[in-house]
Amino acid sequence: MEKTRIMYIENKKDGELAGPARIGRVTFSQSGKTIYYKGKCFQSLKGDGFKSNYFDVETGDHYWISGCRKDGRDALYNTSVEIDEDVQEEYWLEIRNLPENVKIKNLQVQGKY
Repeated sequence: MEKTRIMYIENKKDGELAGPARIGRVTFSQSGKTIYYKGKCFQSLKGDGFKSNYFDVETGDHYWISGCRKDGRDALYNTSVEIDEDVQEEYWLEIRNLPENVKIKNLQVQGKY
């Protein structure tokens, strides 16, 4: 069985500090070193990225990919986030514990910095 997890995925276009972000379900390779999301394949930058930790194998674009935090502060810098419809309810109920927000699919998030 494939291992899946709801994660925060932010495209760091052109080395920007903040980029377009999504919350969605990813799958992992058997070794756990490769992440797959919506037809994209990501591999670790092994600490060599600037405000990014993965790259798209096909395009070379850099991404910040991390587990979702209960407090919602998944981004490094303030940005807008779209939650995939197929994980929206689980995200608000299981991760954030905010059932009143279950209908929200777009939000502004505060970054860590």
